[in-house]
Amino acid sequence: MPKPLVQSTGRRKESVARVRFFDGSGQVVLNGRPLEDFFPTMAARMRVLEPLNLTQTQGRYDINATLEGGGTTGQADALRLGISRGLLELDPELRPTLKKAGMLTRDSRIVESKKYGLKKARKAPQYTKR
Repeated sequence: MPKPLVQSTGRRKESVARVRFFDGSGQVVLNGRPLEDFFPTMAARMRVLEPLNLTQTQGRYDINATLEGGGTTGQADALRLGISRGLLELDPELRPTLKKAGMLTRDSRIVESKKYGLKKARKAPQYTKR
C-alpha cells in the first residue's frame, strides 16, 4: 500500500476519525466500506463531503478513514473535521475558506454526566407530597 500524503484526526462526542489522504480519483473508503454503504443517508454524506465541495478538491484525493465510537452523526462530524484538517495540511491557502465556513472548529459539546439522587443529568424523581 502506498504511503499516505497526509494523516489527520477528527473528533466529535465519543467518535474518533483517523483520515488518510492519497493521490487518486476521489474515492472515499470508511472502515473498508465505500461512503455510500457506511452512511446510507444523503444528509450524512453531504456533511462529510462538505469540506471537499467547499474547496473544489472533490476528485483530487482518495480518502481512507477509520471511524470508531459514537453514533452516525458523531462519526460524520468527526470525519468532516478530519478531512478539513487534512486539506489544510495539504494546502495552507485553503485556511480562510475552511475557517469562514466553520470547518476547523471542533464541536466540544459532550453528554452531561449523571448526578447521584437524580434519574439522569438533571431529571429528578417525581415529588410526592404524601
